[in-house]
Amino acid sequence: MATDILAKARFIPVSAQKARLVADLVREKDVVDALTVLKFTPNRAADPISKVVASAMSNGEENFGVSRDDMYVHRIFVDEAPTRKWRRFGARGRFKPWLRRSSHITVILREKEEA
Repeated sequence: MATDILAKARFIPVSAQKARLVADLVREKDVVDALTVLKFTPNRAADPISKVVASAMSNGEENFGVSRDDMYVHRIFVDEAPTRKWRRFGARGRFKPWLRRSSHITVILREKEEA
């Protein structure tokens, strides 16, 4: 049974829909390759996701003694966090809400199994 190495980031001010597009780029990749891909991804969600992947990588090194070359992104998922509703007033006294969406990012790494 492989141990799961976990890291979470909560209340990230990026919508979950946009962050999932970036999370799909690194799923099932080696950790070092995933961080390289995220470094050159121009989306705004790439920075918080790379921080969570790097945090999970250091958790694996410090707490479980696993080398960073032996880890891969087993699961990565982005859930919706609370939405802040901001006021924007429109023409003729109408109310136009702005929805400021946020997300929770979870990364699970595992050690590669030698076949």
